[in-house]
Amino acid sequence: MKILVTGSNGQLGSELQHLSKEQAELTFDFTDYPGLDITSTEQVEAAFSEGNYDFCINCAAYTAVDKAEEERENCDRINVLGSKVLAEACQKHHVVLIHISTDFVFDGTSSRPLKEDQATAPVNYYGESKLNGEKEVMKAMDTYFIFRTSWLYSTFGNNFVKTMIRLSESRDELNVIADQIGSPTYARDLAQSILAIINSGSKAYGLYHYSNEGVASWYDFTCAIFEYKDINTTVHPIPTEKYPTPAARPHYSVMDKSKYTETFGESIPHWRTSLRQCLAALD
Repeated sequence: MKILVTGSNGQLGSELQHLSKEQAELTFDFTDYPGLDITSTEQVEAAFSEGNYDFCINCAAYTAVDKAEEERENCDRINVLGSKVLAEACQKHHVVLIHISTDFVFDGTSSRPLKEDQATAPVNYYGESKLNGEKEVMKAMDTYFIFRTSWLYSTFGNNFVKTMIRLSESRDELNVIADQIGSPTYARDLAQSILAIINSGSKAYGLYHYSNEGVASWYDFTCAIFEYKDINTTVHPIPTEKYPTPAARPHYSVMDKSKYTETFGESIPHWRTSLRQCLAALD
């Protein structure tokens, strides 16, 4: 089977590149902007006409949550128009689309893990654009897997784990938000799950929630990073209002993954287990 990966230089795309070396039965084309502009109908059509793909994994996204409040046009262009162009090309060329979305489609007012069919109400423009991207995929085709994920980190790229380690090198104390609750997700786990679904030949298309198991605040996450790395920087919990940002964040975005685990018969690692693996890979 042949697979097109867009946005392949990001965290998830880089993990897929890393894992592709172990996939003897799969052939990959890894692309990123400007090599392939997913907002260009002409470029996408040319790629699909020549590629003869079975799957497209769309990792391309505008993910600068705070900047999105000002750069709305650019955010929409990538997250909404790009999703639409890819989905329409996949439909035309009979390609299964695997599309990555976010927990930020929710407003954060729930107190229980969120299921796929619960009401969405983004509190920032990034979340709104990702939700609209989901809608474009669903409108254009039926043969798709959409995965909402959360708090991605990796050995590749810039992310929260690397930022906290870097800050600890120059500071004795750090203030970290303790009232935003979610589930940190190791991008390698998500990449492995995507490849497992492709290899299984599953046609259980639809929308799924995927994050590592367990619940944490950013404060909890930081404390775990420092504990596993033997870092002595002191971490102080603070409320969101003490660290204002241009874009609001949901206070609670823990997702219910039971649809995924029951449909595919796969367990998901706990975030603490995966964090240890990521930190070991970083050493």
